[in-house]
Order: sequence, then C-alpha cells, then structure tokens
Amino acid sequence: MKITILFENHSGFKKGLWGGHGFSALVEHKGYKILVDTGVDGEILLKNMNALEIKPADVDYLFLTHGHYDHTEGLKALLEARGGKKLTIIAHPEIFVKRVALKPHLKDISLPFKREELEELGAEFILTRDPIQIVEGIYSSGEIERVTWDRAVGYKIENEKLVRDEVKDDMALILDLGDSIAVITGCGHSGVINIAMHAQKLMNKQIKALIGGFHLIGAKPELLKETVEKLKELKVEKLYAGHCTGFEAMGFFMTEFGKAFEPLYVGKVIELG
Repeated sequence: MKITILFENHSGFKKGLWGGHGFSALVEHKGYKILVDTGVDGEILLKNMNALEIKPADVDYLFLTHGHYDHTEGLKALLEARGGKKLTIIAHPEIFVKRVALKPHLKDISLPFKREELEELGAEFILTRDPIQIVEGIYSSGEIERVTWDRAVGYKIENEKLVRDEVKDDMALILDLGDSIAVITGCGHSGVINIAMHAQKLMNKQIKALIGGFHLIGAKPELLKETVEKLKELKVEKLYAGHCTGFEAMGFFMTEFGKAFEPLYVGKVIELG
C-alpha cells in the first residue's frame, strides 16, 4: 500500500506543491488508484497532482469521506480534467444534504455541486450506508457507530428548518494489510475513537496506522488525554494527522507517541506493508 497526500493545509518540502484548507490522498494498491476526497480547490488539487506526476484520468475510484465543501470542492475540476472518462464515486447517501455553519457567520458548507452536473461530467455514484469492498484489500467503513463522543458540526436544512447535523455520512477508508489494517479518515466527525473501534470490529484486526484529520481543533485537554489513552489501549501503532486535527492536538500526540506520530503535508508518502 502506498499513500500520497495530495491536498493538506500545509504544503510539503518539494517545489511546486500548494497547501490549502482540506484533504485528499491517493491510495495505490495492486495496480489500482483510489482517491480519497478532493480538497477545497480544484486548481490546487490538479496542480499538486501534476507536480507529483499523477494523472487525473488514471484514478480508478474516488471515495468521499463526507459531504463538506473542504473535502469535495475539487471534485468538478477533477472530473473535467478526466475528459469525460467515467469515475466511480463511493460515498454515503447523505453526501448531497444541504448544510450550513452558523459561526463565525452563516456559511454554506455543503458539497457545492448538484449530483446531476457531476454525472454529466462522468461521475457514477455508489451511495451506501453499509461497509463494502471497493477492490481487493480496500473497504468503505460504512456508517460509523457512535459509541462515545463525536465531533459533529453545523446544521442541516430540512423542510426549511435548521436541524443539528450529526454528519452521519462521515465514513473512513479501511486498508487491509494482512495481519493489520490502516484507516484513512477525512475529518473524523464520527470521533476518532469511534472510527478506530469500528474499523477494528469490522475487520477483526489491529490498526497499524490511523491517517487523516481527527477534528480535535479546540478540544479540551481532558478530551485529548482520553483520545491518547484509548488509542494506546487499542494498540494503534502509528498516527499520521493533519488538516482539522489542530496544532495543540498534534503537539500533544507528538509528546505522547514520539516517533509513532507524524504530521501530514502535501507530498508526504506513506508506505505500508
């Protein structure tokens, strides 16, 4: 398994890479290329893909972790760059729900495109709440059980009313490494502990690596301590965190996990056996 970070809040150490608010990663396995999310800006995504010598038309599948703009706004540009070539997109049925944030001001945080316009550009959607195998060794987690706290944000608009958004469409990509698994989470709205426990239960294997955004910006010290204790209890071997994890949380993880923690940045490559 090879994972290349294509979109992150911070650019890497190679000339020509751009950072931006959002997340995207490419998973390569047994000849397949599976893209996870598309970041917040199509121009930045395509520029980084070009700099890293990754062709949009070579992507076999796209997995969307959830329907927030910072993980989906690059989608239209990606499809356009493929020149009409079909792309299978795996996501939760609520991916197109209308969403808003109220702080610091009213803002639309939905996936910014209609399903129809994406399908006209070559998108073919598989929308399911259930865990599914995408290709050999790579799985969608399906809807994640909330056993403990989550990090849901914002509101949904239902019947012209604001309803608190539980972000039920927040899913993770699970990579089967044989004796263990790796888990890629976009923002971790389901709660990083819930995601880890769900993946272990689903695959009946220990987690070698937990990768992505953990949505711990602004988290209280007690929550950070609980997160560390539980991840150690679950025997998660490596943490690769970025995007919405937050500097304080990343510093805390670095102190607690030492070399078993690494921050994410555009261009970072993670190879897992």
